[in-house]
Amino acid sequence: MQDTNPLTLPSRVPNTWRSLLVLVGFILVGMSVGNILAVLLLVKMLGSGHEMASMEIINTLIRSPQDVPNGWYALLLLQATAHVSTYLIPPLLYWYYIERRKLYDFQTRPLTPPVLWGLTLIVVLAFMPFNSLIIEWNAGMTLPDALGGVEQWMRNQEDQLARLTDFMTAFDTPTQFAVAMVVIGILPAIGEEVLFRGVLQRKLTEQWVNPHLAIWVAAALFSAIHVQFYGFLPRLLLGALFGYLYYWSGSLLIAIFAHFVNNGIMVLMLYLYHRKLVDYNIEDNESVPWTAALFSFVITVGLLYNIWRQGKPQVATSFDERIQRGGGVP
Repeated sequence: MQDTNPLTLPSRVPNTWRSLLVLVGFILVGMSVGNILAVLLLVKMLGSGHEMASMEIINTLIRSPQDVPNGWYALLLLQATAHVSTYLIPPLLYWYYIERRKLYDFQTRPLTPPVLWGLTLIVVLAFMPFNSLIIEWNAGMTLPDALGGVEQWMRNQEDQLARLTDFMTAFDTPTQFAVAMVVIGILPAIGEEVLFRGVLQRKLTEQWVNPHLAIWVAAALFSAIHVQFYGFLPRLLLGALFGYLYYWSGSLLIAIFAHFVNNGIMVLMLYLYHRKLVDYNIEDNESVPWTAALFSFVITVGLLYNIWRQGKPQVATSFDERIQRGGGVP
């Protein structure tokens, strides 16, 4: 009798590289649909008679969002639509219809020990000072004189993204804080972790049978997709951190939680700063003392060791058993 259970059926595209091309196709279609949906939503927000009732709305929002009525809400709406249509819905459709798996198949362990949630929260917070030093170092990167034109283009791109980020994070009302927490904190944490850790990292591990290589390649793609050249290394390290948390815990929810803590702390601190409740601006690139960065690194390594002890043995055993049976990642 033919097996029709999507949990036991093989992928519709057995070859890993072909299946990833299918995933890229899903993402491109999602981006196109998302752009159309964004225009329709923005037209409705701005009014059907607005002179920018076309794709020009998106271009204007990206170039100068302050020139668009309700530009902050419009930009957050565009951001939310882009995240959902690019990072969340396409990989979920791919996971169900191409891989023939369900949502709970993102978990490689049936239960997540409660202590892992606390350790995850602490390790993300402990990692921030060290990563701040990497941010500072990466931001000061210079290219050889022969690549001066490339460096200028990279700087221009970075400046444009910085202006957008500054505009998007300039909020100080409770309503804006709630919207920003959803769009900047929650949606990227879910969508990006589903795509880069839940699907991509798992597929690369199946192909290479080397979780460490898969973690770093997925982290590099995660960083590159943000197109921020002077923030590539710190985001690479964050992606690797999320990847190891997923691999060692066996829970995609842990990686999502870690991603949310990282983004959510930034949103919360910006809100408190703009309300003048704290004096520290988390977006300032203040120099981090080497001693603080070193202490942060040591604490992070120690916490990751504890997370490895909590989760790695069970994940490794399950992984090894699956490989011995000729399968991929459990």
